[in-house]
Amino acid sequence: MRLRELRELGAEELAQKERDFREEMFRLRLRGATGQIENKMKARLVRRDLARVLTLQRERATGARR
Repeated sequence: MRLRELRELGAEELAQKERDFREEMFRLRLRGATGQIENKMKARLVRRDLARVLTLQRERATGARR
């Protein structure tokens, strides 16, 4: 997900995205542990998306602007 798209979301929508990404990371780790993961790059992309959401939430909480 692009940062531009995330910036357009509200606080509650960002919180929902965070929960979704965390849940997806859990599922990917579980599938990876059992050897059922088909695309290992998916975990990397989800982790980056989660980091984007957390960074944006932190920026909004501290009032930081670019």
